[in-house]
Amino acid sequence: MNQVDDWAASARQLYFALLGDWNRKDAASMAARFTERGSLIGFDGSTIDGRACIEAHLAPIFAAHPTPVFVAKVREVRRLAAGQTLLLRAVAGMWPRGATSLDNRLNAVQTLVLSLCDGAYRIEMFQNTPAAFHGRPDEVEKLSAELRALGKPEGA
Repeated sequence: MNQVDDWAASARQLYFALLGDWNRKDAASMAARFTERGSLIGFDGSTIDGRACIEAHLAPIFAAHPTPVFVAKVREVRRLAAGQTLLLRAVAGMWPRGATSLDNRLNAVQTLVLSLCDGAYRIEMFQNTPAAFHGRPDEVEKLSAELRALGKPEGA
């Protein structure tokens, strides 16, 4: 399959590969999925610009912390700009390593903007926004139940 031929599958594949890199604590592979000038906005609002800076930001986090493992569900993939650019929206939860359930305080809404670069899609922007649903605990539980139903991810 050519990456351009099945753009929605390509976007999903790239997204889940990115999460797999996080789950394996592989900063270099994760950063390599971005364009040279790609940007990452972390859960805490940190903004990191550029592939090299993304790797430099993630490497010490992975080295010093038992980062939780992602489980996620893609909500939408949409073509922009005649297929040269894609938008992917997803929801994600995190299972602390060794835990029996996900930590609903770490649920997130994730958005990626992907660009076609030399025949393959790469990440221009990845934003990881807390799904706190302030004042709406029923929405927190609804999303948590949906993410729990995906099962415990490998490595958790």
